Amino acid sequence: MDLFADDSALMPIPIEDGELWFQQRLALDLAPPEAMQRLLDETDWRAEQVQVWGKLHMQPRLTAWHGEASYRYSGKTFHPLPFTPLQLHIKQAVERATGRQFNSVLLNYYRDERDSMGFHADDERELGPQPAIASVSFGAPRTFILKHRRLPKTIKLALGDGCLLLMAGSLQLHWLHGINKERGARGPRINLTFRQILREP
Repeated sequence: MDLFADDSALMPIPIEDGELWFQQRLALDLAPPEAMQRLLDETDWRAEQVQVWGKLHMQPRLTAWHGEASYRYSGKTFHPLPFTPLQLHIKQAVERATGRQFNSVLLNYYRDERDSMGFHADDERELGPQPAIASVSFGAPRTFILKHRRLPKTIKLALGDGCLLLMAGSLQLHWLHGINKERGARGPRINLTFRQILREP
């Protein structure tokens, strides 16, 4: 098998109040476009309603939850489907790269520039006080934005095809993150965020 990976390792990004790590290309034994197409074809994508400020809204993207534990956010409990073989392969590559263990993954499918992710922190109780969240992206690049909760600080990162981002330490306590809608045309993108669920919600 060919190994599609560049020479860079997971490298720290200087940040206050937390840990942020980035790798341009996660080492996998299939190319990112093939991974993207298989994820599109093999995932049972769902349009979900979530509760924001007491009101129900359709999420501006499609999602799927896989792994070993249920997860509750935005007023709703998500029960997992089993990991697919491809998801397990990506999870194992992420665990090798980060030195962390994960038992669940949230998949987000951004169909075009109109899909987005509102600003939030992954600070649910079942993730623990200092969760590690590993994010792998496939498809069209999108701008990932972090905003400090107290300080006037913003970080913007271009997340491209096959990249890995790790958020850890106290980052979820001090920062919010999200992906805005885009004015220009954007192709489809799939993002997988691997988590370690510590207890059932």
